[in-house]
Amino acid sequence: MYYDLSFYRYNERSILISWPEKINENILNDILNFKKTISEKSIKQIVDIIHAYSSILIIYKHTIDNFNDEYFKLKELYMASQSSVVLKKTTWEIPVCYDLEFGVDLKFICNLINLSPYDVIRIHSAPVYTVYFLGFLPGFPYLGGLDSRLFLERKSEPKLNVAKGSVAIGANQTGIYPQDSPGGWHIIGKTPIDLFTPKRKPLTFIDAGDKIRFVPISIKEFYKIDALVKSSDYILKPIQSHD
Repeated sequence: MYYDLSFYRYNERSILISWPEKINENILNDILNFKKTISEKSIKQIVDIIHAYSSILIIYKHTIDNFNDEYFKLKELYMASQSSVVLKKTTWEIPVCYDLEFGVDLKFICNLINLSPYDVIRIHSAPVYTVYFLGFLPGFPYLGGLDSRLFLERKSEPKLNVAKGSVAIGANQTGIYPQDSPGGWHIIGKTPIDLFTPKRKPLTFIDAGDKIRFVPISIKEFYKIDALVKSSDYILKPIQSHD
């Protein structure tokens, strides 16, 4: 399937390519296909390719002298990307403790949407989420697939320090904070798993296109896994790899 893409000169060294503006897995797959095709063609003048929900930003080493030339090159590559790329994806099960010690906004959420903590946990941990992209912080996964009953506007006043591993809801998305940072999403739990490790290569085990399922665990299980992670004795294994 081909999409009617829009090409813009973002600045003197960048081109922005836009798909229909929505969170959609078919669009994500098309973006990842195109991104991989550009990378594999080894276009030496390109420095980086950054994607979001419905766009790709291509950053060049030098000033783009002729936008139309680049437009036609990219359009040709897009047509080729439809059949030349096979994407490998992985499904991960991430343990999450929804205890109130970690889910600091859980009571507020329950009162706001008139659901019990049990229901919120059940609804949040039921879907298999899709990783659309990593951003905001290194290793922060933006996950699509949140049940509409849990859609919540971001906080009007962001919290100055959200703990590493916090699992949160923001608008129609859910995600995991890979390190301590300010944040405006609603915190409902915490995972003991390290999503971003500067000394590890790759820096994060999660890629765009991967799937994530949250597995509820007790607070006792949390601290047990946390100790194993800190001693490097815990290995998170994918439950499925697929094309």
